[in-house]
Amino acid sequence: MKSNASRGAVIAAAAVAVFLASAQGGKNPTWPPPSPPPHVAAPVPAAQDESGRLPNGKSQREEILKAEHEQNLKDAARLADLAQELKEELEKNDRYVVSMTSLKKMDEIEKLVKRIRSRLHRN
Repeated sequence: MKSNASRGAVIAAAAVAVFLASAQGGKNPTWPPPSPPPHVAAPVPAAQDESGRLPNGKSQREEILKAEHEQNLKDAARLADLAQELKEELEKNDRYVVSMTSLKKMDEIEKLVKRIRSRLHRN
């Protein structure tokens, strides 16, 4: 038995197919399909050869990982500072009061966490 989400996806796909077929007005699509624009394929930079090395001989991937690791450490330190500041603000405020600075710190904490997570998922 299919779930409602997958059933809805099938119905949506069928509706799109019917719409596209009716929009063509019964004409056959051109065959073969047009080639993609030339800007779709990314050219290999001149500074990088086939082995993935930079002109100075270092591995491009290793340099990227090193830079991302350093940025993760900086962001994690900032995250710890913000969390401590937020904790102190929440302790000094009443339980019914949340300041705008606290809300802004929470937003910045979320952004830092998302940036760190996205860099870690790419590796």
